[in-house]
Amino acid sequence: MSVTIKDIAKLAGVSHTTVSRALNDSPLINPETKERIKAIAGSMNYTPNYSARSLVLDRSYNLGLFFTTLHTGTSAGFLYEAIKGVNDVIKDEYNLIVRGIDDYKSFHKVNRKNFDGIIVMSQSESDQSFIEYASDKEIPLVVLNRPVESVQVMNFVPDDQSGAYRLTEYLVQQGHRHIAIIEGKQGFKSTQARRDGYREALHKHGITVPEAYYVSGNYDLESGHAAMSKLLELPERPTAVFCCNDDMALGAVKAVTERGLSVPEDISVAGFDDHLFSAFMSPALTTVRRPIEELSRAGAETLLKFIETKHSEKSVVLFHTELVIRDSVKSI
Repeated sequence: MSVTIKDIAKLAGVSHTTVSRALNDSPLINPETKERIKAIAGSMNYTPNYSARSLVLDRSYNLGLFFTTLHTGTSAGFLYEAIKGVNDVIKDEYNLIVRGIDDYKSFHKVNRKNFDGIIVMSQSESDQSFIEYASDKEIPLVVLNRPVESVQVMNFVPDDQSGAYRLTEYLVQQGHRHIAIIEGKQGFKSTQARRDGYREALHKHGITVPEAYYVSGNYDLESGHAAMSKLLELPERPTAVFCCNDDMALGAVKAVTERGLSVPEDISVAGFDDHLFSAFMSPALTTVRRPIEELSRAGAETLLKFIETKHSEKSVVLFHTELVIRDSVKSI
């Protein structure tokens, strides 16, 4: 039979109400008693009955992590870092439900009965109606990754444009003037921000590139490979290519090597995101570190605070990006 709160209470010599409060981190229980009860619960392999807790505390113990889409443009590394950041914070206190907003035909099942709070990893304005819906339903809400202006929420945003600017300027400083860009998924705010940073750096240094140096990608390996293949066919191929994420950079490097060329001797390649594999590529990838895990962790911590205090704040927090110089860019 499974261990109950009453079993723990009997062994601890306290009431079952005290046990319940201790396991839910109630401030009404002193820290020493709380730790002793938790230790006893752990030694008995106690597993919380979330259904019972939900009825008593009027909570679902579900948190939603919603991406604009999980089908195209959401790389495996991006997904992993976002989930890890949230999961590190909530641990076993909540059930984490990960969904793509574009999978929903209707939002009626997204309510306070089913979700204690929601984190939106926003990638484009196509999820605006979902954000407005969750806000109208007064579900505790945090929006990550994209600045949201029409809804007053807690908003955590990485500074993609400045990261792309610094990376492009670094390529210029290494002597490159023929710099192409493999763009991300069209319609994504990150795509626009990284393109703007690239253009800003080129403009500052008086560099004009042909339209053929702008190639569309989809934030995946295949599109990076296809885009680089197009660039290598140009009469005047670029000396450096800025890929708007590391997955596309990996695909681009493969396209270069398939032509019998090498990175960075024949063409320099840079990425964006600094995923786990980027330092272990050959050559190791020069990229921009985008703190998605830290951003997701901060979002989760803020959301839990909103849930516990029943009070939300409304502001924008900017997360800085960092240029990471490795081996894939050559000085010419």
